Amino acid sequence: MNYLSVENLSKRYGEKLLFENISFGIDKGQKVALVARNGTGKSSLLNVLAGNEAPETGSVVYRNDLRVSFLPQEPQFESGQTVLDTLFSSDHELVQVIKEYQRSMEEEDTEAMQSAFEKLDRLNGWDFEVRARQIFTKLKTGKLNQKVDTLSGGQLKRLALAHVLIDEPDLLILDEPTNHLDLTMIEWLEEFLGQSHMTLFMVTHDRYFLDRICNEIIEIDQGTLYKYKGNYSYFLQKRNERYQVQASEVEKSQNLLRKELDWMRRQPKARGTKSKSRIDSFYDLKDKASQKASEDKIKLTTNMERLGSKILELHNIKKQYDDNVLIDGLNHKFARRERIGIVGPNGAGKSTLLNMIMGLEKPTGGKIVVGETVKFGYYHQSGIKFKPGQRVIEAVTEIAEFIPTPKGSDISAAQLLERFLFPRSMHYNHIEKLSGGEKRRLYLLQVLMKNPNFLILDEPTNDLDILTLNVLEDYLVDFQGCLLIVTHDRYFMDKLVDHLFVFEGNGQIRDYPGNYSQYRKQSAREEAQKKKEENKQASSTGSDRKEKRDKPPQEKKKLSYKEKREFEQLTEEIEKLETEKAELSEAMNSGSLEHDELRKKGERLEEIMSDLEEKEMRWLELSEYV
Repeated sequence: MNYLSVENLSKRYGEKLLFENISFGIDKGQKVALVARNGTGKSSLLNVLAGNEAPETGSVVYRNDLRVSFLPQEPQFESGQTVLDTLFSSDHELVQVIKEYQRSMEEEDTEAMQSAFEKLDRLNGWDFEVRARQIFTKLKTGKLNQKVDTLSGGQLKRLALAHVLIDEPDLLILDEPTNHLDLTMIEWLEEFLGQSHMTLFMVTHDRYFLDRICNEIIEIDQGTLYKYKGNYSYFLQKRNERYQVQASEVEKSQNLLRKELDWMRRQPKARGTKSKSRIDSFYDLKDKASQKASEDKIKLTTNMERLGSKILELHNIKKQYDDNVLIDGLNHKFARRERIGIVGPNGAGKSTLLNMIMGLEKPTGGKIVVGETVKFGYYHQSGIKFKPGQRVIEAVTEIAEFIPTPKGSDISAAQLLERFLFPRSMHYNHIEKLSGGEKRRLYLLQVLMKNPNFLILDEPTNDLDILTLNVLEDYLVDFQGCLLIVTHDRYFMDKLVDHLFVFEGNGQIRDYPGNYSQYRKQSAREEAQKKKEENKQASSTGSDRKEKRDKPPQEKKKLSYKEKREFEQLTEEIEKLETEKAELSEAMNSGSLEHDELRKKGERLEEIMSDLEEKEMRWLELSEYV
């Protein structure tokens, strides 16, 4: 059953042609991904499909009565709305009843709760209610009565994602759904969409996500649309075959062009004396022979200084904000070419560690020692700042007109841009006209051209297209310095790191030898073994229950001294967090705070709720033996 038909669609951004006369369709049950370079109109195409932008030419036709939801890359919400209003803003009857139910619980309105309870019974909606609650809990969308004005950018994206998932449309259009999700959230979303019957059309740079969710890939390459009936791995295989065929055809055309060019030169200058059809064929052949192969490589060779024996040493590093302990005694000495990935939930302290290494924040305790030969290159989200009106080439020349290569020669700023996938036609474009991914690529070039020998990358893959990610990975694989990476892109991390710092909470950081996939497999084995032992213990407890009733009561297990101290500390910490939570909620609802202050308090409130959940679970475990 056809859900969507796109016919001869064209779109411009100012004078730039994004795509022209593209056509495709989406049928019920398909999970389709769009792959294209940054700046070629991926988000624009999604906005056209969602009805937010008009195309220059062509048509978009949906099946009658089709329910469609759209997740934009940067969602906007009406000021003053609460998280609850936003989550359940759909006109779907069941969604509205769940909204009533959640509001009645928040307000402790017994009568309204009973009314909503009866409606859910009548509509057989309890499974839906459980699923909706799971969605906004897993995505940590914030307290239901919290105003959306107080949420961070990441919280807003997760809130918008939760809203479209709860809505359960027939067709779901997603623009970078994994942005601002931590790895646990991404894996949950992957499983959720994999089991869902919703039809999907998405743009994402997460290649594992693509591989496990999508059953068709649509690629726009140099203005031409290609379709691949398979997942991302199948797409890579077939695209590579296409590249080889294209390269062969271009080579044949170039060989034939040389012969035809010789023929053209030997002909009389008067055009009428030549074979018109052969002349026309010559110009067609010339166009074909001048085509470039689709696959590009970043050809950037840096003349970095060799690292000495002392690189970077972390001695008993500690970091906490009030009672919130992020890092408690981290020790590590970096070796040459060491490649470390940092993983953990949002708010665990990953970026804080990077900032401390760079001297932007001070540790609460411990010592950071940086070797004399170390030259950092730090790519981070808040570093993407360009001057108003600045042109692409000026962003490079303000650092250096020329940079030296290992062979002793120099390359110019223009050559450098070309090697980093910016053709000469873009060099004098204003930076504000670039796509988000192109701006990030330009900022990355600024970082790399300073010849660092220790790269620190904080979420470098956000908004980069898959093609750029592939060539960036190839560059980093050959990078001779040290790498320290925070990323939610599992594919990127697996390819580049040799061990992990895993932020496990309460200041504990596990040093795991291996990449992310190896860590997840090991964690799954440990979790399975733990459950097996728990089930065995439960079974043993059940079978021995009768015997135990006949025996004199055994002495209850006692807590160790360390566990007693932990229990007492948890009790105090939970009480303090509850007090701070109440104070924050009161301040945020007072209406007297400025926007920045509201945002900061909103972010802190989210951290508190996450901490409370973890601490209360541990408190309950220990309380059984008190």
